[in-house]
Amino acid sequence: MNKKRKYKQRTLEVHAGEMPDPVTGARATPIYHTSSYAFESAEKAKKLYALEEEGHLYTRLSNPTSEVLEKRVAAIENGIGALAQSSGMSAILLAILNIAGNGDEIVSSNNLYGGTYTLFKNTMPNWGIKVNFVDTHDLKAYENAINDNTKAIYCESIGNPQLDIPDFEAISEIAHKNNIPLIVDNTSAITMVKPLNHGADIVVHSATKFLSGNGTNMGGIIVDGGTFDWTCGKFPQFTEPDESYHGLIYSEAFGKKAYIMKARVHLMKDLGTVMSPINAFLIIQSCMTLSLRVNQHCANALEIANFLKNHESVSWVNYPGLEDNENHEMAEKYLNGNYGCIVSFGIKGGIKEGKKFIENVELLSHVANIADSKTLVIHPASTTHSNMTEEEQIASGITPDFIRMSVGIEDVSDLIYDINQALKKAVE
Repeated sequence: MNKKRKYKQRTLEVHAGEMPDPVTGARATPIYHTSSYAFESAEKAKKLYALEEEGHLYTRLSNPTSEVLEKRVAAIENGIGALAQSSGMSAILLAILNIAGNGDEIVSSNNLYGGTYTLFKNTMPNWGIKVNFVDTHDLKAYENAINDNTKAIYCESIGNPQLDIPDFEAISEIAHKNNIPLIVDNTSAITMVKPLNHGADIVVHSATKFLSGNGTNMGGIIVDGGTFDWTCGKFPQFTEPDESYHGLIYSEAFGKKAYIMKARVHLMKDLGTVMSPINAFLIIQSCMTLSLRVNQHCANALEIANFLKNHESVSWVNYPGLEDNENHEMAEKYLNGNYGCIVSFGIKGGIKEGKKFIENVELLSHVANIADSKTLVIHPASTTHSNMTEEEQIASGITPDFIRMSVGIEDVSDLIYDINQALKKAVE
């Protein structure tokens, strides 16, 4: 690739980070299925371990296959570096632990994937990290929740499952005014929006979703925008010596890449949350069709949302692409004409009819996943968000009649046929 040219999205999805194998000439990235690497000399090994030179020394720190995926996703998100992780949850965990510890706090929007909500509400407090939840659209609430111990603001680009779309630019202004970064989970809106272009500092992904696209690979990604000033005085972990590396100071040694390098050589090394090279290889293949798939997901979802809106067995539909949706204005501002693959709706009757609908679909799959090429349905109140109290569920928009549908890339007429027949059987 020509380093002087700024390549377009689909070109980056196919080529970024990759070059023919220097040994064999293989055009596709090989699977470097190895734990360790031979050193050229004792001096070379010493420099690698001291982080004085770039290179691979052990797959718990880096791997050539994973490196291609990291470079590709960093290019897609317009970041300066990325770190592949074993899952989306480990990506979220490391993104927070890299900047927060005992006695620190995080401000987070309250509309989150159930696993993230549980991590923030129940697990992080056990480590001394308090998470303060605020309404996604309440800018004053973000401001009021920040104090001297706050280390970041966190939100999702399309909240799961309520589909809130935050005002990235306004929230990032609040974060930066208080010398803290904005972290965005962009799993549900990759290719639709680049949060780093709108003021976010760190982006995380569950690579299990759109990036993989087929429900077969576990993975996560952290992307560093390289724009936040870690020397602002609130983050001594970047400006004070790390004794595990003989007094290395991350901000001095790595400059704009201090955040992502610390996540790699400190946290991933110690916690072992590394992505398998095989998963990295498979996700690289899926990246090559990323935009093509996402565009079809979104086109199908919009058509299905309009179909459901006029269905006699449906009481309400939530999809940001609908003009009367409360998130449509933010969707128009940020999502570039696509509105995501998740459509949620309320089935008339309630929980009994909802379960009956799910049990009668034929083409759709009853699966706890999203952004798969196959269309998936689930009842969040009894599954993905069942760890929440009834009050917490209602606050997150998860009512007993709530059905979440992750629309795939099948022919939309076949999807509508299946949805229609299942609705008729559920509400008789």
